[in-house]
Amino acid sequence: MVNQDAYIELLKRALTRYPLKEEEQGLLRDLEGMDQALISNIVQCLTPSPATAEPPCDLEARALGRDWPAHAETMIGLRRLENLQNCIVRVLEEDVPGDLIEAGVWRGGACIFMRGVLKAFGENQRTVWVADSFQGLPRPDAARYPADREDPHWIFSELAVPLEMVRENFNRYGLLDDQVRFLVGWFRDTLPSAPVSQLAILRVDGDMYESTILALRSLYPKVSPGGYVIIDDYGALASCRQAVIDFRNEFAIQAELLPIDWTGVFWRV
Repeated sequence: MVNQDAYIELLKRALTRYPLKEEEQGLLRDLEGMDQALISNIVQCLTPSPATAEPPCDLEARALGRDWPAHAETMIGLRRLENLQNCIVRVLEEDVPGDLIEAGVWRGGACIFMRGVLKAFGENQRTVWVADSFQGLPRPDAARYPADREDPHWIFSELAVPLEMVRENFNRYGLLDDQVRFLVGWFRDTLPSAPVSQLAILRVDGDMYESTILALRSLYPKVSPGGYVIIDDYGALASCRQAVIDFRNEFAIQAELLPIDWTGVFWRV
């Protein structure tokens, strides 16, 4: 479907604030006739006023998620959003059962994209779970997780995005509804008892060893055969990478670990 494809492509661009090229402006016309609540903020983000425009950026860095955008709802870049899209479409086409979750959401962009893809495909049975402390990263617990001993993420106020802001980001895209549920709190408190019965997509963006290993231990057993596990920080952060290696060794996971870009990896269950 032209409208479906155009909507998903433009949603990726809006969430990353990656500008359209001149020859791509026709994609906006392909949205004509769609629900205006779904496209109004996309159009606004891609054709902003001077007061709301994203500062000039290195487009290659933005595509690869190598910068921290001033206004964009996600910092993971186009490549990792494309991977997420491919995984979602595959589980929908093959009817792999389960919901979608991201553990560690920042401004909510990847989860907004999850909900948008489900909307574009008319999928109304799956839930998008949005799991975060909504107050940044935890202080390192070096006694239990030595790999986090020198981790500085907990001091970065830029990573502490309040729940109300994430909800508003969903709402501005017309995607805040009863298929979106929030798990609020530190992963150690929320994920082991999360009311999630089955998953088709598990996306982990926890930065730290503790956050990554807790998300995997709590949620991986709920991923259906044919579902996907996506790790955001494997290449960039040694503590995250070690958590993934330890977890895969612990559960003797043999599925091939595939690269997405310079830092993201994924495997299929």
